[in-house]
Amino acid sequence: MRRPSPRLTLHFPFPIFGFHSPLMAFLDKNFLLTTPLSRTLYHGTAARKGIIDYHCHLSPQDIAADRRFNNLHEIWLEGDHYKWRALRANAVPEKYITGDAPPWEKFQAWAATVPHTLRNPLHVWTHLELRRHFGIRQLLGPATAKKIWDAANDQLQHTPSLSARGILKMFKVEVLCTTDDPADSLAHHEKIAADKFPTKVLPTFRPDKAFAIASPDAFNAWADKLARAANHDTATFNGFLDALKKRHDAFHTLGARLSDHGLERCYATDCTDAQARSIFDKVRSGALPDATEQEQFGTHMMLYFAALDSARGWTKQLHLGPLRNTNPRLFQQVGPDAGADSIGDAPQARALAWYLGRLTANNTLPKTILYNINPADNYVFATMAGNFQDGSIAGKIQHGSGWWFLDQEEGMRWQINSLSTQGLLSRFVGMLTDSRSFLSYPRHEYFRRILCELIGTDAATGRIPAQPAPLKQLVAAVCHDNAAAYFGF
Repeated sequence: MRRPSPRLTLHFPFPIFGFHSPLMAFLDKNFLLTTPLSRTLYHGTAARKGIIDYHCHLSPQDIAADRRFNNLHEIWLEGDHYKWRALRANAVPEKYITGDAPPWEKFQAWAATVPHTLRNPLHVWTHLELRRHFGIRQLLGPATAKKIWDAANDQLQHTPSLSARGILKMFKVEVLCTTDDPADSLAHHEKIAADKFPTKVLPTFRPDKAFAIASPDAFNAWADKLARAANHDTATFNGFLDALKKRHDAFHTLGARLSDHGLERCYATDCTDAQARSIFDKVRSGALPDATEQEQFGTHMMLYFAALDSARGWTKQLHLGPLRNTNPRLFQQVGPDAGADSIGDAPQARALAWYLGRLTANNTLPKTILYNINPADNYVFATMAGNFQDGSIAGKIQHGSGWWFLDQEEGMRWQINSLSTQGLLSRFVGMLTDSRSFLSYPRHEYFRRILCELIGTDAATGRIPAQPAPLKQLVAAVCHDNAAAYFGF
């Protein structure tokens, strides 16, 4: 009688993160977790924590209406420029990306692209999202596209946990902060609050259009819109500032505790009140300001917004470094946020130091999170955060999580390592989705697995004490507890 073959266990011939690991199945329960302690930290602590998503681009209108999505394209592909970039790289015509092709044909194009995304984080995210939201374990490709399309669409129509609000409940999202213009109506947030929906859905103050004076026509139209939203005249500079403060107050009343700016770099040019008023009057008359005036006005407004945030105890977010809308043809065809943005290489340190230093001198430095998009700036931002800690609040100035092109495994590791070596990981406020898709909540799982693997590996290799209790406390703090304490929701 033939003896059964022994079970074969494959080992990589090279160390993974410091030691040998058995071959694992794709996205198994210990995905990214290669040590016993990593697994204990994730399954026993990180996975059990609720989510505080303090920065995202989800639609408050969709949440207010508890939108139910008609198909997988609407919820998954409609606004995802990460996927759009991959589709273009795979020679998919724009008709099937942002054009007028039917949803099924756009999904077919994505399904045909997914097998080509191996080693791109999109491949992992795609299948993680299919599993966590729909229980679909098949790999997406041309042969499985129709089956997955039909199964997911049926669930979207009939499963309560796949509506906009249902997803937030399913993923234990405790707080969600949308990104809102000061001139936007807050009616959707008011409705959500009135409904007493368990997830706090709060606005975030994003006032970048208040210093976007390079196009006087667009700025003046926006200033008029602001006047209507605030019910306050914006014809004069003082009126303009008062209208912005009124909106800041209105955001605060609805629970807002963060502001946000997306800049290529900080503004850092002295500007007096008289100069700012003169520039404002010039633009309101329709005249084009020169480059120096744009820089001065931007600086003046950024100092003003910091003073508002500081007075209210808010947190200011500075997203710095992207080079936006680089493809003129695509910008003309599709518009902004089309997937033609990239990492910029603008110098950051001197202007950022000037801005934070001026706020410190004015006693108006709020809690601040610094996000860099260029990985070359990781240690710049981590050390800059250390320059302005003042002993008043633990982790007052944060080196923010891996953002945009860096919100993947390698980028997250870089950010955690630079923060750890130059600051206090134990005070980090953790991950956010920064997403426009309701299917992105598995990104928190992805981050938490990476965090637990780093900590577990450090303990397994003697870099930190292998003491489970304080390491569980560290994981709980970074995944949830620090954010809950820091933002004051």
